[in-house]
Amino acid sequence: MLDALLLARIQFAANISFHIVFPMISIALTWMLLYFKWRYNRSGEDYWMNVYRLFVKVFALSFALGVVSGITMSFQFGTNWPGFMETVGNIAGPLLAYEVLTAFFLEASFLGIMLFGFNRVSNRIHTLATFLVAVGTTLSAFWILALNSWMHTPAGFEMIDGQAHATDWFAVVFNPSFPYRLVHTLLASGLTAAFLIAGLSAYRRLRGDREKSVIGGIRTGVRLAAVLIPLQILAGDLHGLNTLEHQPAKVAAMEGLWETEEGAPLVVFGIPDEEARTNRFTLEIPKLASLILTHELDGEVLGLNEFEGEHPPVSMVFWSFRIMVGVGLLMLVISWAAVWMLRKGREPSPFMSKLLVGMTFSGWIAVLSGWYTTEIGRQPYLVSGVMRTAEALGPVPPATVLTTLIAWLSLYAILISAYVAVVFMLARNASAKEKLATGVNAHGPRVGSLIKPAVEPTGAPGNA
Repeated sequence: MLDALLLARIQFAANISFHIVFPMISIALTWMLLYFKWRYNRSGEDYWMNVYRLFVKVFALSFALGVVSGITMSFQFGTNWPGFMETVGNIAGPLLAYEVLTAFFLEASFLGIMLFGFNRVSNRIHTLATFLVAVGTTLSAFWILALNSWMHTPAGFEMIDGQAHATDWFAVVFNPSFPYRLVHTLLASGLTAAFLIAGLSAYRRLRGDREKSVIGGIRTGVRLAAVLIPLQILAGDLHGLNTLEHQPAKVAAMEGLWETEEGAPLVVFGIPDEEARTNRFTLEIPKLASLILTHELDGEVLGLNEFEGEHPPVSMVFWSFRIMVGVGLLMLVISWAAVWMLRKGREPSPFMSKLLVGMTFSGWIAVLSGWYTTEIGRQPYLVSGVMRTAEALGPVPPATVLTTLIAWLSLYAILISAYVAVVFMLARNASAKEKLATGVNAHGPRVGSLIKPAVEPTGAPGNA
């Protein structure tokens, strides 16, 4: 039977995997909503508000599931991992409190105005509410990533009687890996939202919707992705250099390098064998790992054998990293191809539309594989060099953890399936409502625009 430590780790991984995908949509999607609102305010074109109305519903659904799933993780700190807060609670507690006070309250306060304020407040106030919700989601990411980064590269503290105490809060927040992790995560959120917008808009087009809002959504999504993916590649390279400096064992696992080498090859493909401490069936490019990691052809890269007993599980880190890179390259190719196809007012082909639909949730795959790379890559430590994961484990019996794990996985499978189904249902309904509003139906031509303005007279029925 699996031991309690492994089961607890799997359970927390399952919880955070389900949770993280929703903030990764909502963080960037709020800024895209603000962009759609700005385009409407500037041009007066109703179709920008139609795009806004669809994706504000997607945001509300994502926000709700993100909040609910986040609560379950806090419970696990008290049940499965009580040693974490006992040891580093003086650092983690305030950072989590800052997130609630400066971010969550800001989001919650103005979310209602953003969702239901079309016919109750002025257009200026409604735009301001959208902006403040966007600021709140980004602040939330700021504080959570500050804590997560501190767990990877702890700084600004001292240990007293087995507990961490802050000596410099600026150093705690802006620890060595925080700037790189924050930028990398925000760009990942932007790519996740970009492909979601493009994918749902392409889905509407494949169903026969030819409204301007559909093309507007596709163009916005693919153009944003085409700009962000090169920036993400650059940010990833800088983040990798920072990781090499502070967590060389993680980089060695990512690259599948067992021996310290000068001019280390890039292992494109291989099957790590941890017992034999080698790779099977490898495909390598000479010296490329050293060039990427040190920017020198003969740069030295430490191998896993330098960290015996102190390095993470190799296979999971090795493959999750390659999945992340592979999805990122696919995003690059498809987004640039779509931008080229849509140049000079052209429209996407059915094949490109199908590709975009298939990429709707590609951001989730990239985010989760990247998250597994960095979090599994920190093992065997929960806080690097300070606290091992096993030291935080609570006294919950393995059978209890296994029971709750099965329950959570079953619930999450239902919820994620329902979420995907509802998101595509919202896209279908948006197409139907837009056709009805513009008088397009099977029995006659367009008879005039009846799309409601962004701000209706007080008392008029609203449409959130």
